[in-house]
Amino acid sequence: MDSDIIILVIVVATALAFDFTNGFHDAANAVATSISTRALAPKTAVTLSAILNFAGAFISLEVAATIAGGIVDAGLISTTVIFAGLIGAIFWNVLTWYYGLPSSSSHALIGGVVGAAFAAAGAEAVFGSGLLEKVIVPALVAPIVAFSAAGACILVTYQLVGGLRPGAVNGGYRLGQIASASLLSLSHGTNDAQKTMGVITLALVSHGSLQGTNPAPPMWVIVSAATAIALGTYSGGWRIIRTMGTRIYKMDPAQGFAAQGGGAAVLLTASHLGFPLSTTHSITGAVLGAGAAKRLSAVRWGLAGNIVVAWILTLPAAAIVGALTYGVSRVFGASALGPILISLSLLALTAVMFAKRLRRGPAITTAPVDA
Repeated sequence: MDSDIIILVIVVATALAFDFTNGFHDAANAVATSISTRALAPKTAVTLSAILNFAGAFISLEVAATIAGGIVDAGLISTTVIFAGLIGAIFWNVLTWYYGLPSSSSHALIGGVVGAAFAAAGAEAVFGSGLLEKVIVPALVAPIVAFSAAGACILVTYQLVGGLRPGAVNGGYRLGQIASASLLSLSHGTNDAQKTMGVITLALVSHGSLQGTNPAPPMWVIVSAATAIALGTYSGGWRIIRTMGTRIYKMDPAQGFAAQGGGAAVLLTASHLGFPLSTTHSITGAVLGAGAAKRLSAVRWGLAGNIVVAWILTLPAAAIVGALTYGVSRVFGASALGPILISLSLLALTAVMFAKRLRRGPAITTAPVDA
């Protein structure tokens, strides 16, 4: 079989593997607050989220178009470059999952591809204006908007229900969280599954299997990406769920509803505009906003600072790994041997990390929230 075909198959498989890690890594974004407030049981929450992640992937293709043609020049990169970028993204996803940090899968993917493209073809392969306009600016704005939206929402809520019995209010908002968690899961699938679609489409264009400057993803690509992210979500990301749901701030049901609603609104708007936004940035900003609006001192700002550091490191760290992966691949020339060996090495490393965490047991708590 031709080496180009083998590399293309490896790229598609690696992209779907990234999509899977995106699902289990970012499952916390959709379900953590619902689990922490006991609005949903853990297994019910991840099942519902998986189904809606799958459905959300079919709503829009604007983000896929941005990934496929708005950040790097498809005419200057190869399938090996795309493979290297995916390895950079997967490595960062697994590493941050291991330490329980909710970093951005979106920025890991973009950083990995940009780093590999830069290593292969230099600065001209990267659209600096597209990277700034479509990635960096939204990354700065989204957490602030989500923080403000969730904070305003919870302040209004407390004004409306402040005099009512807590039991009835919490019960009502737990029901509301089912709706808000569903909307957030749908928006996550709409935004995040498209990134994998865009990468596979970019690989098909680079290989010559698709023609045009900005072609739409084929249906098999859409279905595959939707399935991979749904399966990843169903598997859960329990360590990150604990961080998002209880370690930053232990929310009551009203705060959980506000955080999920604020995060979903930002994500759906970004998907409509074609911004490959980080769901992690959006929902973490919303969680902080909902918590700070009630009591500033209750938010674990030190942990929040660690998360921000992980955010800042994501793009450059994934870019460096992507560039190094491309360099290692080129040692083996244009053959498929390099990508095969790198894939097997990453698979082995991931298996070891999973085994270590499984021996320690799941890191999730459903302890009562602070009143």
